[in-house]
Amino acid sequence: MLGRRFFTPIRPIRPFHLCHIPLSSAPRSPLFLTRSMASAASKITSQNPKGGGNLKKKKAKAVPASAFPLELHLAPAFFDHLIKTFEKLKAEHDGFVKSQPRVHIVITMPDGSERKGKSWETSPMDVAKEVSKSLSERIVIAKVDGELWDLERPLEGPCKLELLDFELPEGKKVLWHSSAHVLGEAAERHYGCHLCLGPPTDEGFFYEMGIEDRAVTLAEYPSVEKVAESAIKEKQKFERLVVKKETLLEMFNYNKYKKHLIETKVPDGTSTTVHGCGPMIDLCNSSSYFLGDANNESLQRIYGISFPVKKQLTEYKAFLEEAAKRDHRRIGKDQELFSFNELSPGSCFFLPHGTRIYNTLTEFIRCGPFRLNPFTGISPNMFHSKLWQQSGHWQNYKDDMFGLKPMNCPSHCIIFGSRDRSYRELPIRMAEFGILHRNEASGALTGLTRVRRFAQDDTHVFCMPSQVAGEISALFDFMQHVYGTFRLDFQLELSTRPDNFLGDIKTWDHAGESLEKRYPGKWELSPGDGAFYGPKIDISIRDSLSRSFQCATIQLDFQLPNQFDLKYRGEDTQNPEVRPVMIHRAILGSLERFIAIITEHFAGKWPFWLSPRQVVIIPVGPAFKDYVVQVHDRLKSEGFFVDIDNGPDTLSKKIRNAEISQHNFILVVGEAEMTAQSVNVRNRDIGAGAKGRDEMMSLDDFVTKLHALKTSRSLENKL
Repeated sequence: MLGRRFFTPIRPIRPFHLCHIPLSSAPRSPLFLTRSMASAASKITSQNPKGGGNLKKKKAKAVPASAFPLELHLAPAFFDHLIKTFEKLKAEHDGFVKSQPRVHIVITMPDGSERKGKSWETSPMDVAKEVSKSLSERIVIAKVDGELWDLERPLEGPCKLELLDFELPEGKKVLWHSSAHVLGEAAERHYGCHLCLGPPTDEGFFYEMGIEDRAVTLAEYPSVEKVAESAIKEKQKFERLVVKKETLLEMFNYNKYKKHLIETKVPDGTSTTVHGCGPMIDLCNSSSYFLGDANNESLQRIYGISFPVKKQLTEYKAFLEEAAKRDHRRIGKDQELFSFNELSPGSCFFLPHGTRIYNTLTEFIRCGPFRLNPFTGISPNMFHSKLWQQSGHWQNYKDDMFGLKPMNCPSHCIIFGSRDRSYRELPIRMAEFGILHRNEASGALTGLTRVRRFAQDDTHVFCMPSQVAGEISALFDFMQHVYGTFRLDFQLELSTRPDNFLGDIKTWDHAGESLEKRYPGKWELSPGDGAFYGPKIDISIRDSLSRSFQCATIQLDFQLPNQFDLKYRGEDTQNPEVRPVMIHRAILGSLERFIAIITEHFAGKWPFWLSPRQVVIIPVGPAFKDYVVQVHDRLKSEGFFVDIDNGPDTLSKKIRNAEISQHNFILVVGEAEMTAQSVNVRNRDIGAGAKGRDEMMSLDDFVTKLHALKTSRSLENKL
């Protein structure tokens, strides 16, 4: 059966905001609305090719009004067919409900209190109204004995009842799935389209549709929103039916997309859920090309988001505006960090300043705590397909492989197996910042967050079972050190032993127990969801805008050593050859993706140790050129990134340019500084007129303080 989705009455869906993204693009999850709302920000262009320069805001072009009517002059013919079929089935269902015996039931609430009701008559909404009016206005879905349950659907017997509001993850999903159906109704009424999929997402919802004679444009958003708002004002209710497969095929015989979903996803002889909402009747399904296949015809997709109260929508729009300002693609262009070219799609060209960030990150990971310091290997970029067949990757990922290596782990197995190993050598830790290639679909490529060529901070640890807990504990210490340096909070998800696990059960249990004890309260457990070859640990980080990104992965692997017949000579003479346990570790994950995340996390205001533009020297006049060069050469010899602005602009304009280009410190040099062999230091992060903004100090003191700041890796731009 298709997954059943549950809906709130349409009443709570108030603020409603849409954006359209063509199927050929695949925006990363938290930013799908940013693209439409960032059009003004994308007009901010750099006027100074040397450092971000003077930024000038251009007026955003006005969106032209739609040339199409608000709704079709004639409603789509399938409306009448669907409504008649649905009403017939609804009448049959109502008759069934009416015939059910009404008996007194006990409804148990989460706090243990009990309420009375009648089977097939009392609904979760009735219970909510009995508790309080405010609760009934706030909730969006119920849970009955752990199963999601429509608010207006009658209870069928004694049960445990939970009432969920929008602030809970399940509440958000339900509200946004309900909203997707409102969007579907608006799209049918405005475009006369044939709907395909309309699921909730982590940040709202979307609907995919086939439209033969036109494309969705920005100009049509107001029309679609207005039709959706009219549906909301009508207070249409969702009405739920469970319908047999053969009846569904007859209901949706006009829609090839729905027919395909029914034929392929609903087993013969079974039923699935259908909901009616005004003139819109639809399956409850989830999932562009149709079904993600580029050989099928393309569909058009509209994204949206909704909230129970207008204030939340206002706050969300403010969040989108801030996210647009921080968009790594915009900052990367303004600060000349990286670029892309159609001659190598999905492959980043790191420019000199971006390369500085890239190299600093690489060095940061390489110079981790000494106990974790692995040896660095270099493995080939191209292998015979037999390697991937042996590792098992070919069977699962061959369509996403170029022929160039997509991961480092099999080549590290080859290195381990290149000679005999003894237990005295273990653990062996292999690190490689190797270049990897994966054949991402062109429509999925998005800035640095989704690329075809990337580097990953891979380490693979080969160890004895008795060493697993200690190695993972050390990895988590390192992970906390790395994320703490960037002030990124993290959340852990542990997928534990499945039924078809490989390896020793004691090793699994010991690893899981040691992990759970390490960071109490930070774990989300997914019992039984681990891969068959080892428990998987996913680490999600949260940036300064509270957006979540999955970055790090730690994976225990009991299978790959088997695939490559890896062994070491054990301490036990009775069992001379033993399989090692393999631990996969990536903390930053893809360097490209991590650079995108921290670009937006810091909004392009780089901390000194990571900054590609640390110091700029501005002479007050040409007479001090020689001293400026002297200061420049001294700072450069000390390993700092330093620039000189000898351009024709005024002094105030040069200082403003340096602030916009995000140089951490601005040195203004004149006669007093030259005479005293000193510098006047202006701090980027201290506002005009504030104490400490300009400070005179000797050049030697300045160099000493810069070294201290760089070594500390502080995020505060303070000497």
